Parts: sequence; C-alpha cells; structure tokens
Amino acid sequence: MGMRFTVLSSGSTGNATIVQSDEAAVLVDVGMSVKKMEELMRERGIAGHHLDAILVTHEHSDHIKGLGAFARKFDLPIFANEATWAALERHVGKIAPEKRVIMQTGETLTFGDLRTTSYAISHDAAEPVGYVFEDEDVKLSLATDLGYVSDKVRKMIEDSDVLVLESNHDVDMLRMGHYPWSTKRRILSDVGHLSNEAAGEALCYLMTDRTKRVYLAHLSLDHNLMDLAKLTVNNVLEGNGHFFRKDEYPLRETYHDRPTPWDEVRRKQAYPDLGRVQWL
Repeated sequence: MGMRFTVLSSGSTGNATIVQSDEAAVLVDVGMSVKKMEELMRERGIAGHHLDAILVTHEHSDHIKGLGAFARKFDLPIFANEATWAALERHVGKIAPEKRVIMQTGETLTFGDLRTTSYAISHDAAEPVGYVFEDEDVKLSLATDLGYVSDKVRKMIEDSDVLVLESNHDVDMLRMGHYPWSTKRRILSDVGHLSNEAAGEALCYLMTDRTKRVYLAHLSLDHNLMDLAKLTVNNVLEGNGHFFRKDEYPLRETYHDRPTPWDEVRRKQAYPDLGRVQWL
C-alpha cells in the first residue's frame, strides 16, 4: 500500500486527516464530535481502533473539538508540543498521563514505517505546527492555518509528492463579508490564513517536478468557493508560467462535510531510455 491519506474534513466547521502506511495510521486533529468523526471514517472503511496516535496542530476548537473524547474512547496517545498542551488541556478533559505526550516542534516521530516531522507555522495560536509525513522516499505535507509561507516553512514543504495547502478566503469576499473588521484584519494578517491568491503565489515555488497533486484546504464557508479558489490559484500559476496538461492537472478539492477519497502517495521516476514516466 505504501502511504495513503484522506482528509476527513477541512474548514472552519472541523478539521481531521488520517495518514496511513503499511504499518501504522495516525490522525491529525479531531475538530468534530466523536459521532461525526466515526461517520466520516466509516465512509473510508477505517475505525478508531485502527489508529496508533493523534497529532495536534494547534488548540483552536475546529481542530480539537472532539479530541479528548475520541482519544479516551479509543485509548490513543495525543502528541502536541508543550505550549499547545498548556492551551488545550482545559478543553479536552482528563487524559491519562501516559497518553499525554509532549513533543518538540521540529521533532521527528516514528510510527512503524511512517515518519512525521512537525514544523512551526505563523498563526494566532500558542505554538502552531504543520506536519510532513514520509514513508520510504515519498513525501506528504500538511500546511493549513498559516498567515504566510515563511522561508523555513518553504524548506519543509517544497518538493512534496502531495501537498495539502490552505486556500482559505477570497480577499474581496472577506472584505465585503459580515465579520467585524477586527476579525477580518486578523484573518488577513501574518498570523491569520492564506488567501486564494497567496496560496497560488506560494505554489509557484513550492511545486516541483516531483509534485503530483495539491489539495486546496481549509476554505471559508462564508468567504470562499472551491471553484473560485481553484480558478484563482490556477490563474496565479499560469501567470507565472506554470501550465498543466489536462491529465496532469494538480489541483484537488477538500470538503467540510465529507472525506476526500483515499489518495495513495507515490513517486514517479523518469526512464530516459523508455521515453516516458513510470509510476512506482
């Protein structure tokens, strides 16, 4: 099987992603109730007892709403850095000491044949992180809830086989929306969320010949549309000279109300003598 993943839900109503290898399966964030999590997982043929651990990106409610209850039900360890634990502890209820695992930002964790490394991001939370997953020589990067893509973030997530990247809002829709200006200013700031245009600009240097798919994630229900996000990102890419054949078009969708199909992360290797690319 190698490494595969499904984004169970993505957006302000709740976030959760499962990454699975031949030997392990981990859950990143639990932003919904246990009931909703189990419904979404059933759609992808996986259950809580198949998981080995939960990784937390940060303490906002759309990422930890069901964290404590889910971890207790399935007796799972929770991994988060110390600052995030301090911020979320009062929201998750009692967690057994042996299930409360403090990791360092930048630390590489190993679950069977699956390796993941956390990296610091810019967001209005205690110590938010993203995650890069590797299995053998393939790379999957999760990058949402970040105000901008710093040089350090870029070094972590560029040249991924598959990238899940935030494309949170359309700037004009946000500015004309019903949120108070203080909220709009936070979203637009360097500790807020990536706009569609910012996501496109980031992809101009994040994508390489190795990158096969990019999932646009964490879309605002009030200030974005998936078709608009894809159009804007694509226009930015084309404006910077990135054009794609129809059968290699890289942009994929995530959803707030249903999981993405399982996606197997594979590498591609060119064989000059054959004059074509073979998928391994």
